[in-house]
Amino acid sequence: MGFVPFNSRDPFFKDKFGSIEAEEQVHLRLVLPRSFNCNGAFLVFNRNESEYGEISMHWAGMCGDDCEIWDIHTSFRREGLYRYHFDYLSPYGRSSVYEVSDGVGAFSGGMSSKKEWQLTVTEKDFKTPDWIKGGIIYQIFPDRFYFSGEEKENIPADRVMRDDWGGEPEWRPNAQGKVLNNDFFGGDLRGIGEKLTYLKSLGVSCIYLNPIFEAHSNHRYDTADYGKIDPVLGTQKDFEKLCRDAEKQGIKIILDGVFSHTGADSVYFNKNNRYSTLGAYNSPVSPYYNWYKFVSYPDKYQSWWGFETLPEVIEEGEDYRKFINGEGGIIEKWLNLGASGFRLDVADELPDVFIDELRDRLKRTKPDALLMGEVWEDATTKHSYGSLRRYLLGSQFDSVMNYPFANAVIGFCRNGTAEFFMASVMSIVENYPKQCLDVMMNHIGTHDTERAITRIVGESCEYRDRTWQAGRVLTDEQYERGIQLLKCAAALQYTLPGVPSVYYGDEAGMQGYKDPFNRGCYPWSNENRELVDFYKQLGKVRRENPVFKEGRFIPVSAMLGCVAYRRFDEHGDIMVIVNRNEHPISYRLPEYFENPRALMGSNPQNGEVYIEACSFVILTKNGKM
Repeated sequence: MGFVPFNSRDPFFKDKFGSIEAEEQVHLRLVLPRSFNCNGAFLVFNRNESEYGEISMHWAGMCGDDCEIWDIHTSFRREGLYRYHFDYLSPYGRSSVYEVSDGVGAFSGGMSSKKEWQLTVTEKDFKTPDWIKGGIIYQIFPDRFYFSGEEKENIPADRVMRDDWGGEPEWRPNAQGKVLNNDFFGGDLRGIGEKLTYLKSLGVSCIYLNPIFEAHSNHRYDTADYGKIDPVLGTQKDFEKLCRDAEKQGIKIILDGVFSHTGADSVYFNKNNRYSTLGAYNSPVSPYYNWYKFVSYPDKYQSWWGFETLPEVIEEGEDYRKFINGEGGIIEKWLNLGASGFRLDVADELPDVFIDELRDRLKRTKPDALLMGEVWEDATTKHSYGSLRRYLLGSQFDSVMNYPFANAVIGFCRNGTAEFFMASVMSIVENYPKQCLDVMMNHIGTHDTERAITRIVGESCEYRDRTWQAGRVLTDEQYERGIQLLKCAAALQYTLPGVPSVYYGDEAGMQGYKDPFNRGCYPWSNENRELVDFYKQLGKVRRENPVFKEGRFIPVSAMLGCVAYRRFDEHGDIMVIVNRNEHPISYRLPEYFENPRALMGSNPQNGEVYIEACSFVILTKNGKM
């Protein structure tokens, strides 16, 4: 690339990779040609896209015969997102050094854009829960996982109870043109409890449940009563028992918190007069009236993405915040009943004051509880509510749903562009605080996306309606190829920094396009057994190698359809190599990776490892487990 004046990923230039804490010292070096005759250099920065400043650097001697070093030891007193570049003075005036790509800098002359480096500075002593590190998350859409056969009481008459487990979820509009999402297959909490042994065999340490509170759609994102379990799922006692039984298996339960809106058909809004309570829609004197954003009472109100069934709440409102986050509120109640954390739906639609208070209540109630947010972009640079968000700085989330990793993994397995994969991963590894990175929810598919296998090998469904998606399955050839590539995706997912999250049934080979076709019933007794066994083996490798808890991520190579990286700490040294090519390769191992042995894949011979087409190896150094 030519002369490199600064590289944020090289410890020579920046002694601490990635983020730092407030007041933690970092050493930065800038290398300049002696021929520039520099007489000054500066670190120029801004905090949270404002609060600009600069600090003088010091001449620190020669670097070879024709270059010199300017350096600085500094720290930042306050947490925040810092952007920085370097300026230097010479007889020709003041010039700058900006980032070109992948952490590498260049002189600004002739640059069409001036990109600054990012430094994430967290609150001092910010910690995330240890229990989730090195674990495996399993996401369950409760209605579709397993039906215990237990007959339920108090199920509303307007629900359609299906008796064809595995049938296609209803998606067609009714005579009024509305999709009601009111067909239920009967999956329940007792059913999940009956499958805990199976989940344990996969190595699962945390179950993330899509909403379980009373609601009148099968997805339950239209909450009707935050204080009750939906009757199709069972009772509060069933929930408490599930948490106790899961804990005995070393598995914790986290819940989906849908707090940006409620259902119109709810205790709080009561548009359909289902409840005896005085809802906000029923009267302005309702105790819930000031929760909502009425434009013209009662029929015009702000709703989530324009869906009238989902009226938005005013999350800044004191009454609503107290109801959810206050002493004796919803967060405290469900944590005390056995939950070990929450995932917050549409986190970018929740204001800071609400998230701050929720985290405070959560950590006061259960200090090791996990708080995750649904964020689809880089969470350190996310803007909403007209400003830069501070999700991962210490006073809000421990973790977010790692969509950048998911997109990188799926993209590589679908298209084979190794360079894009590594650039995407390194960007997140550098930007995210290490304590957050170690607990990221690393999914490759969720209830909001196509099934992973479909997304990897299926025809794109973009701009395709539900009629096109309905009943569409992969050909036998596509499915066989999909299984092969899904194994590569899972190997990446299980070995990257963070915590792999398996969307129920992906390990069984389930396929399907977007909602509701990605929310089918788990195919009990019809699983792809080869794939299930593969996931069990991956779980065993992860469980038996503590390097996956907090080990550093070290890129080795990314080119010609092949990626390789290491996970390294005092507990071990593991190398992962994934060959996305349509032909086998022999990968020459670095000399420092001594006496390697395969945990999965072929054993190396004579310093090389053979990798089949669209396959991978996981190697451990010095024969260590």
